[in-house]
Amino acid sequence: MAYLFLLGAITAEVIGTSLLKATDGFTRLWPTLGVAIAYLSSFGLLSLTVRDIPVGVAYAVWSGLGTAAIMAIGAAFLGEPLSVAKVIGAGLVIAGVVVLNLGGTH
Repeated sequence: MAYLFLLGAITAEVIGTSLLKATDGFTRLWPTLGVAIAYLSSFGLLSLTVRDIPVGVAYAVWSGLGTAAIMAIGAAFLGEPLSVAKVIGAGLVIAGVVVLNLGGTH
């Protein structure tokens, strides 16, 4: 169940971060509310996650996979450039998350 909470936390964080540009510096109400709700949901789900998964592992998975997802969304939908260095960096982040999970104590 903890990994479902973690997946929800990652999804909510990715949604919130994807909406940040639309807030126009938090001057637009609805995107700003969307960001706030998404981040509050993300942290709430992350707090449920760390009841069963060590906080270091949970945070590494949350931030690493969230970062990789945002990079992909930025390239696919927000017109952000994607370089070989970015792809390699995301691959290293994901590899680090895998290593943490293999060596983590659950």
